[in-house]
Amino acid sequence: MYQWATKRITIDPARMGGLPCIRDTRLTVTAVLGQLAAGRSVEEVLDDYPYLEPADVLAALEYAALAVQERELPITPSAA
Repeated sequence: MYQWATKRITIDPARMGGLPCIRDTRLTVTAVLGQLAAGRSVEEVLDDYPYLEPADVLAALEYAALAVQERELPITPSAA
């Protein structure tokens, strides 16, 4: 479990301010997750970044799952 995240996500203090990136590139995990959250498909993300592999996108999702595992996040109710 979580094998992609540990092999495909890198953190380098000298790159992108130390944000988690995909395989030593300047593409942050946040950028990939943001596109998915905006409704773009994995295929559309891969088209936007031709150097990405499908496993990179899954690794970003796994990394996010690890980052929030068993933590409480403040969520405010939406206005009705």
